[in-house]
Amino acid sequence: MMIYKHVFNDGSVCDLPVGKVVCVGRNYVDHIKELDNPMPTEPILFIKPATSLQPISQPIVIPDFTKDCHNETELAVLIGKKITRAGRDEVEAAVAGYALALDLTLRDVQKSLKEKGLPWEKAKAFDGSCPITPFTGPDDLANPQDTRLKLEVNGQVRQDESTKLMINKIFDLIVYMSGFFTLLPGDVVLTGTPAGVAALKSGDKLALELDGRFGFSASVA
Repeated sequence: MMIYKHVFNDGSVCDLPVGKVVCVGRNYVDHIKELDNPMPTEPILFIKPATSLQPISQPIVIPDFTKDCHNETELAVLIGKKITRAGRDEVEAAVAGYALALDLTLRDVQKSLKEKGLPWEKAKAFDGSCPITPFTGPDDLANPQDTRLKLEVNGQVRQDESTKLMINKIFDLIVYMSGFFTLLPGDVVLTGTPAGVAALKSGDKLALELDGRFGFSASVA
């Protein structure tokens, strides 16, 4: 497995270490509805380890212990400064970049774990479960809270939505997260997925687009 390093769109390697990935579930109403989940009363948080990260250009490997690996396209935020119990201004100043990430989810494994009242890590935190694009600098994304996330699979649009429809907005979400987990330089925050999750299959070709300007390709091994 390729050793992952944060990089930027211009090809430069980021000097931040690679840390944990702090994620939120059920942050778009249409996605909650498509999975017939109850509406959360507060953000649902979970963590992926650093070993979940891999470059989007590296083939996506579906684990052999699942038959239902779903795409979940999300806006990713790179943290550049240590923040804990932070205020909004501190959070905004700590953002080092934005990217697109796939929160790969083994839906059958997750369902089985949830039915037993067990944690989701085997379904969410496996090696390579967070393919991620290069980051764009925060000044290069005019309005992260009104940015389109798009995923095509084999030429068909699967996810295409604006971040303005998030239930918990980006900076408010990170403020909330920092009340429970200190976020360190090099950590990544995932902000939830819109509707359109579905199974990926071996041989699938993916095209991702951020803000209509930054395009990336991926494939499933």
